[in-house]
Amino acid sequence: MSNLKSYLPPFLSNTQLFSDLLNAQGQELESLDVKLADILAQFDVDTATWALDIYELELGIATDYTKLLSYRRSVIKSKWRGSGKLDAALIKTVCDAFTNGDVQVTFDGTIHVKFNSVLGIPPNLMDLRIAVEQIKPAYLWLDYLFSFHLIRDIDQVMTIDELQLTTLNKFAGGV
Repeated sequence: MSNLKSYLPPFLSNTQLFSDLLNAQGQELESLDVKLADILAQFDVDTATWALDIYELELGIATDYTKLLSYRRSVIKSKWRGSGKLDAALIKTVCDAFTNGDVQVTFDGTIHVKFNSVLGIPPNLMDLRIAVEQIKPAYLWLDYLFSFHLIRDIDQVMTIDELQLTTLNKFAGGV
């Protein structure tokens, strides 16, 4: 309101009628600013919320409201990245969308996907598998390699307190 008042001469800006009018207009303009910021956020998949439905529809992805927004964003990104000639770089690009990077992909007749920065099994592995299955030929095998803590890796390295704070799924054989 104070911004709008500065455009009026003092004999008008000091009246109750114009103060009320400018206050109402100021509230409406603030509301429009909030709505505009929300709309602008929908243009970026990393900040989109309600527009994820639109992205999924355009890409032919089934909308699943039980999934976290971050998982849904990962599926959208992988679908965008998952077009072109199939090679290790393309599969890496799709996998990186789900794991925030640091996936190593090799091929020796079988596609090997190794998770370097994630200990244990990534929580969205099923979504990742579906995305990779959609871009790879059916005749190729797909092998996922996971990293776990092994006793030889933590012996004399981790303290008892650090061990107690580490969840079991980070260890080989852990659930």
